[in-house]
Amino acid sequence: MWPAKNIRDSFTMVSRRHFLAAASTLPLSAAPLTARAAAPSGTDDLAALTSLTTGAQPITVEERRARIAKLQDLMARRGIAAFLVESGSSLDYFTGIRWHRSERTTAALIPAKGQVIVVTPAFEEPSVRETLQVGGDVRAWDEHESPFQRLAQALKDSGVPAGKVAVEPTTRFFIIDGIRQVTKDYDLVSGDALVRACRMHKSPAELALMQVANGVTLAALRYAHAHVRPGMRAADIAALVDTATAALGGRPEFSLVLLNEASAYPHGSIQPEVVKDGSTVLLDVGCAVHGYQSDISRTWVFGTPSARQRKVWDTVKRGQEIALETAKLGIPVGDIDKAVRRYYEGEGWGPGYRLPGLSHRTGHGIGLDGHESPYLVLSDTTPLEPGMCFSDEPGLYIPGEFGIRLEDCWHMTETGPKLFTPLATSLDQPI
Repeated sequence: MWPAKNIRDSFTMVSRRHFLAAASTLPLSAAPLTARAAAPSGTDDLAALTSLTTGAQPITVEERRARIAKLQDLMARRGIAAFLVESGSSLDYFTGIRWHRSERTTAALIPAKGQVIVVTPAFEEPSVRETLQVGGDVRAWDEHESPFQRLAQALKDSGVPAGKVAVEPTTRFFIIDGIRQVTKDYDLVSGDALVRACRMHKSPAELALMQVANGVTLAALRYAHAHVRPGMRAADIAALVDTATAALGGRPEFSLVLLNEASAYPHGSIQPEVVKDGSTVLLDVGCAVHGYQSDISRTWVFGTPSARQRKVWDTVKRGQEIALETAKLGIPVGDIDKAVRRYYEGEGWGPGYRLPGLSHRTGHGIGLDGHESPYLVLSDTTPLEPGMCFSDEPGLYIPGEFGIRLEDCWHMTETGPKLFTPLATSLDQPI
């Protein structure tokens, strides 16, 4: 789990760092953590943390082109003339272009037949061309011109005078509306089903990048766990995680640190807290490696845990196990959430999403986005299939007291679920 940006930025316990340098990665087979990746006992020497991300390759041009070919095949079979996608993770997924969203439109059109056409501000054209990996045309618009006119003309030049244009589901309304204002020739429809059909099933190369990202995050959590001291604030611990993540070769994405009562609220509280004996310490951390995300949570007690803290921790660990035990090919993914809630209710929590108990879904899809479909929530009926990736995070939260969240990511295989990182062993050995 990771919090919405506006919430995350407003809480002092959250530290998020964006690093400009892109990380390279290790192959899947090199993912297990080694002694050199862990913090040495009794020292703060970050130099002992060596990169875990130096060996693997990013997603290849050939794989991106295969993604576009699959998308075009899906469009042809569904009577879709073209696909429109603006800046964001799906633009990266299909073209390699990693570009921020702003009021200035950068978007790509992928016709059912033909090459990609990218429309972007003229002064951004060199940078966009530099990251476009799949070939195609880049058409610039100057500040006084309409990008929507450029997009409409691009459709016609692609041999699409009219018809259905599928729009990537996160595309902002002003872009859709802008196209509608300049042409009535196209029926703009949701492209959600197209995106899901392509992105829900991860390739071996994607799984390898996620394996490395999760390995980096677990090592960073291990480092932070070894260096928490009395009197530390949440921001101090988040800084430990971010610094270790960068030293290990990952790009820090988020470091949510919840102490004491703040841990009872999944995304925290504005009340200041410090580490003391008996403190509940909840860390929810993620990084990116070539764009692919990790998301791991660990909770422990600093000093001596109470019997109640230990009981809740053990219950959450069992919830994680039940989620994995329930994961069978072909079941609705929501059944995993259902199984965990059934167990929790038998233990006196809930019922349903009520507190004290599990107030959020058991897990979310993950890949280029920290949260993506499908979701481990009661209402999601998507059949579980190989290549799907999820978090497993059935936390328990007691308002006014504390909360426990344990989270690891996994992917489905032909023979069952496979974890990227091992589950925590016990409250005394959480990492």
